[in-house]
Amino acid sequence: MPTTAHLDKLNGPQRKAVTYGEPLPEKGYASGPLLIVAGAGTGKTDTLAHRVAHLVIHGVDPARILLLTFTRRAAGEMRRRAHEITKQALNEALGGVSQQIAQRLTWAGTFHAIGGRLLRHYAAHLQLDPHFTVIDRADSADLMDSLRQELGFAAKEQRFPRKETCLQVYSNRVNTCASLKDTLERHYPWCAQWEEGLTQLYRAYVQAKQRSRVLDYDDLLLYWHMMMQEPRLAQHIGAHFDHVLVDEYQDTNLLQAQILHALKPDGAGLAVVGDDAQAIYSFRAAAVENILGFAERFKPRAEVVTLAQNYRSIQPVLDVANMLMAEAPRQHRKYLLAVRGNGARPRLVTVDELLTQADYVCSEVLRRREANLPLRRQAVLFRSASHSDILEVELAKRKIPFVKYGGLRFLEAAHIKDLLGVLRWADNPRNTLAGFRVIQLLPGMGPVNARSALGLLESGGYSFAALRGFTPPQSAEIGWRRLIELLRALSDPERPWPGQVNMAREWYRPHFERLYEHFHTRLGDLDQLEHLSGQYASRERFITELTLDPPNATSDLSGRPTLEEDYLVLSTIHSAKGMEWDTVYVLNVVDGSFPSEFATGRPELIEEERRLLYVAMTRAQNELALIAPLKFHLTHQSRQGDSHVYGGRSRFLTEKVLKTLEAVAFQGTALGSGESLADSGAAVSVDVGARLREMW
Repeated sequence: MPTTAHLDKLNGPQRKAVTYGEPLPEKGYASGPLLIVAGAGTGKTDTLAHRVAHLVIHGVDPARILLLTFTRRAAGEMRRRAHEITKQALNEALGGVSQQIAQRLTWAGTFHAIGGRLLRHYAAHLQLDPHFTVIDRADSADLMDSLRQELGFAAKEQRFPRKETCLQVYSNRVNTCASLKDTLERHYPWCAQWEEGLTQLYRAYVQAKQRSRVLDYDDLLLYWHMMMQEPRLAQHIGAHFDHVLVDEYQDTNLLQAQILHALKPDGAGLAVVGDDAQAIYSFRAAAVENILGFAERFKPRAEVVTLAQNYRSIQPVLDVANMLMAEAPRQHRKYLLAVRGNGARPRLVTVDELLTQADYVCSEVLRRREANLPLRRQAVLFRSASHSDILEVELAKRKIPFVKYGGLRFLEAAHIKDLLGVLRWADNPRNTLAGFRVIQLLPGMGPVNARSALGLLESGGYSFAALRGFTPPQSAEIGWRRLIELLRALSDPERPWPGQVNMAREWYRPHFERLYEHFHTRLGDLDQLEHLSGQYASRERFITELTLDPPNATSDLSGRPTLEEDYLVLSTIHSAKGMEWDTVYVLNVVDGSFPSEFATGRPELIEEERRLLYVAMTRAQNELALIAPLKFHLTHQSRQGDSHVYGGRSRFLTEKVLKTLEAVAFQGTALGSGESLADSGAAVSVDVGARLREMW
């Protein structure tokens, strides 16, 4: 009889979600489709990890569980928790059944990573080279730009969309399964006149990727989706997995939802967890309808379990969030209840302008710090990255250290792209994007020489030996010869993966030192890249996984080193999802920010803005301050100008919501911060009225 010890710490709804279904007579577990609606702070990750453990305890082979997440870190955390839960439940000191999770739960990862693995496995059925290379967004945009210029669109008299916009339109059209015409009219109306040109550009883009045997991010889902449209392939892939579990289901797009339903058409073994109230990524093509309509997609209807017991926030914070969402028209209704009990009411702080808002935040942050609340336990959240500009200046003036989430990603740093380019080209000689970049690292080798060398490589059947027929400029002769030797060595199938990054670094070192000033500040990134490579079994896995889930930081962004004891967190709300702090300040809670002025044309976008404010509120554990400036100065005026507009109260702060808040007015500390005249004992009296009369 399997143990139930792993269920002891769960509340009622969590236990229902974890145990939904029935054990099979021999071993295994059968269940119908399950939707777990998990409100903010209700332990969704723990619930999903417990379900994985519950399945394994009842004899389900971990290798037959597909666990889909949106980050590799989330997948790793889920695997770790499931292993610990199983180990404790079975009282296994040295492993056993629990060790199977660590060793055999191999199908846990992001949608894109799992898609890439399946595409390589079934490549022969898709007329796809299994040795394809995955290119990142930056490379996709560069390829788009190159084709844009080749087709003559860059020289048009009227502006043609830039490469980033072209890629955004393409990605949105692919992930929403909409036509290009509908995509342009709905999301990019200023580009609608270029429908014919964009169609031509995207056709060339697809052909160029196929020639180079590369796939972009969207292709990993698109190819997987198309593969699932073939019934025999879909049935064969679905048969690999007894259970499919999906985290953050509210963030899936239409392609991902259709892939899941093709995997499990009847919903057998399919369990998804998410919160429709936290669906805030429509700009990435996420479709909230996936979670709202999940239960009705199956007959009989899927089981729905709602988790509403909140372990993060005090009840007054949840009261505001509950009331905010109570006025949303369509949702999975839930009322969050705090395990932690009561506390201070959240505040709606009215300030006269943005400078006063910054003054208020700085004063409160320092006051709480003196009351022994570290800066890092406080966060300032905002709708758009630019909304913190004035605050950042004030923080610097007051010597308050802070970190702002966002910025250049690791793989976007030029020196990282250089070194990865060498590995990508060695992995796939047809990857002309990588080759074009690597060749131009050599002195005297510009675009013309690079294209000539790549043409020679193509005519030589993509054998790196063919590059010997190219005559480089004299300044590049030695580097060219060494590059060919390196590429031939790296492309040798008998050469083991360990040590290859170091070989590439040795070749790259003189070019690295020549190309970048203060190159020593970037060495740490190359060290980190080499260190990361040791965690992967092959070059293909290293390149693919790093492209799909890159680190966030790069030394390109590092300022002067500081020895700060603490720092305040500044973050956009989108970047803050999944995080929590003791105290949260939300900037600019006025119409135009909540909802954004760009969302007011469509009801569904306004509702997403409501959910965005809900996410901001539910990050707070103990104290929440919503700040509403009254006056906004207009841009494009002189420094002495005082032209301004007044901000209206956010339409989400209705009378019912206001009743859950404490109204506070803040006048600023610029005046009255020092000693007053009354305190100084100096008697001052001016008869202004008499002086005015004397003027006439």
